[in-house]
Amino acid sequence: MEGGAMALTYKQKLIKEIEETPQEIIPKLYEVIHHLRNELIQKGKMSGNRGSLKGIWKGSVVDEKLFSVAKTSLFPYEGK
Repeated sequence: MEGGAMALTYKQKLIKEIEETPQEIIPKLYEVIHHLRNELIQKGKMSGNRGSLKGIWKGSVVDEKLFSVAKTSLFPYEGK
């Protein structure tokens, strides 16, 4: 089954589910579908090339004491 045909099948299934849903639940179901669709569309737009982190720390000043403390805690076996 091709992508378009499969999408149509799922759309038909969704329509059938909606038609069988009690009327008082329809407004809440609409909200769920609406928010889910918006969420999926936003995630689709966000996926892309993030690029490199090269240069992200450019111009930053690192306190050598903090660096030494961190290095010692991460690598206690060094410097002995």
